[in-house]
Amino acid sequence: MTIISSDNEQKKIKPRNTLSAKETEYDTATENTIRPRTFDDYVGQKTLKDTLRISLDAAKHRQEPLDHLLFYGPPGLGKTTLAGVIANEMGVNIKITSAPALERPRDLIGILMTLKSGEILFIDEIHRLNKLAEEILYPAMEDFSIDRMTGKGQSAKTLRVPIPKFTLIGATTKAGTLSSPLRDRFGIIYRLEFYNNDDLASIVKRTASILKVKITHEGAHAIASRSRATPRIANRLLKRVRDYATVKYDGTVDANIAKEALDLLQVDHYGLDTVDRELLKFMIEKYDGGPVGIETLSAALGEDMRTIEDVYEPYLMQIGFLARTPRGRKVSSAGYRHMNCELPLEQQSLF
Repeated sequence: MTIISSDNEQKKIKPRNTLSAKETEYDTATENTIRPRTFDDYVGQKTLKDTLRISLDAAKHRQEPLDHLLFYGPPGLGKTTLAGVIANEMGVNIKITSAPALERPRDLIGILMTLKSGEILFIDEIHRLNKLAEEILYPAMEDFSIDRMTGKGQSAKTLRVPIPKFTLIGATTKAGTLSSPLRDRFGIIYRLEFYNNDDLASIVKRTASILKVKITHEGAHAIASRSRATPRIANRLLKRVRDYATVKYDGTVDANIAKEALDLLQVDHYGLDTVDRELLKFMIEKYDGGPVGIETLSAALGEDMRTIEDVYEPYLMQIGFLARTPRGRKVSSAGYRHMNCELPLEQQSLF
């Protein structure tokens, strides 16, 4: 399987929040060695894998390209990895790009014109595709052709250029922002779910074996329990715990060493870091648990509003510590208990 990326691989790697599920350039530089290549190695998403196996087997039986697929769900759950697995299982090449990289229509046309029969084109963040590029995709997905304009003025005419049959795999964290015409052209649409601790522990152990890290069953579960139900974060935390175990101990990761390392990183047993706790503490101490507007939280914490909305809020809402109301964000009773704070009497009836 050949993977071709249109992104600049020479960019300088910059660190980012360890508990952010967004892919960083550091992840890009390291994850290629630990990504699974087959369904047997891909942990979790059992229902999705079983359904995809049937679709793949049927396509191979008919000797046709797989239908266009759309994967959506929170970042870090394996959408790009799954696309690579599909390409490997189908025995075809995959070309990987992202919607922001396709700034001009000719960028997309150039990729489509170089595709060979049966190959896969993977577009990450497809919800950010500009309108002109989206219009080019419509005939390419339906009729496997590209409309090109020739001539000028009154002599201008549209020339339809055929291209080989291919499979488009789109990935998005915001399926609701996709236009209906584009979404309707995908024959297979799946949502990736958050992972449970057992699956995450299996992922941690698999990554540890690839990175040649000695880890116990309990150590893998200790890391998994603080990984926000996200494989990318679990792998990132494993690397930090590995460093700690190498410097402070003999390199073997057990439950106690994992706990020490993650405590040093200020990641608690729920997977919350310093900013998560500061956010909850600020709302409880300054606004009696809310409601608080996103602008106020951004100014008080010194964090960008999109960072709060994309990185911190989703997980706090998922575990039930935060609620979003028309008037703003509110800390739930579970959030109060986690912060060891007493819920105000006037709010007890709300939760």
